[in-house]
Amino acid sequence: MRGQLLKSLFSLVITLFCLGSLLTTLLWYMFDHNNVEPRKQSHKKSIPEPTDLCRGCREVIDKVVERYSKTWKKQEDNYQKFRSQLNSKCHGFDKAIISQANTPVGSKLVYDGEKKRTLQVTPELFSTFAKERPFPNKTWDTCAVVGNGGILTNSSCGNTIDSAQFVIRCNLPPLKNGFEKHVGIKTDLVTANPSILLEKYGALMGRRRPFVESLHSYGNSLLLLPAFSYGHNTPVSLRAFYTMEDFESPNRPIFFNPDYLQRLALFWRSQGLRAVRLSTGIIMASLALELCANVHLYGFWPFSNHPHGFHALTNHYYDDRQTKKKFHAMPAEFDLLLRLHTQGVLKLHLGECQPGAK
Repeated sequence: MRGQLLKSLFSLVITLFCLGSLLTTLLWYMFDHNNVEPRKQSHKKSIPEPTDLCRGCREVIDKVVERYSKTWKKQEDNYQKFRSQLNSKCHGFDKAIISQANTPVGSKLVYDGEKKRTLQVTPELFSTFAKERPFPNKTWDTCAVVGNGGILTNSSCGNTIDSAQFVIRCNLPPLKNGFEKHVGIKTDLVTANPSILLEKYGALMGRRRPFVESLHSYGNSLLLLPAFSYGHNTPVSLRAFYTMEDFESPNRPIFFNPDYLQRLALFWRSQGLRAVRLSTGIIMASLALELCANVHLYGFWPFSNHPHGFHALTNHYYDDRQTKKKFHAMPAEFDLLLRLHTQGVLKLHLGECQPGAK
């Protein structure tokens, strides 16, 4: 009888304990949902709505649109003056690309990103340099420099871009799977940041065919590599060169001249630009201004909202991966390019392209 009483008492204690736990949980839940301090949200980034603008962004974008919306006309005098300044300081025609003519055996390369690092040009290294200058003496009539900004999404600029005589693209962007309509497919020169070779193709230390096959999108274009900007860029850039040679790729690898990149950085600094590194976009726009009579820029837009309608944009037209802001001064670069646009030196394209427009 006593054992049965103890057993019943024990069961009652367990029941009361469970009810108490349930009540505590319920009270905690009610308190937590009514507390003034909200619970911490997940760090997963949500796509902003059109009204979800950063502080002050609407005012900035409105000012940009006001400057941009004025009727554009090429100002030949301004273009020739700016082009002459670029050419006298940077010598892009002759110096932008390392060649066997401008960088002989025995000369010393100074890395533009690591100025204390140098590299002696050996006969083996010399053999990888372009045998002749890759750009002709004549000036191309129209050049399109295609950035990768999200502003190209649904832009229908593909045909307009492809109508240019010479098309420059940046950092091996995707062109197929529906992107053709908006970014085009014609490519005469495409750049490749060595970090892409590391991340996507294992630094070309293993299977190399996927890298060569990925270049098919760019036809017979030149592949421009900054092999001598930083020491760690050199081995992987040379592996890219030998891979393309071994697989007989129709694309031709060429290397940026670090002396040209250094000169170009000093030139833009004289124009008021303060940045640790110039972006690929402004480098290629600068080169195009030396090589081309009419320069058109697409996909250059540093803000996360569209200038027309303020709807949210991804960072690139193909993904939302962010750029390294500590290295590149994108809004400042864009402001300088917009200044050249308003001066009629080059033409920026923002928004949708009209059929037959250039």
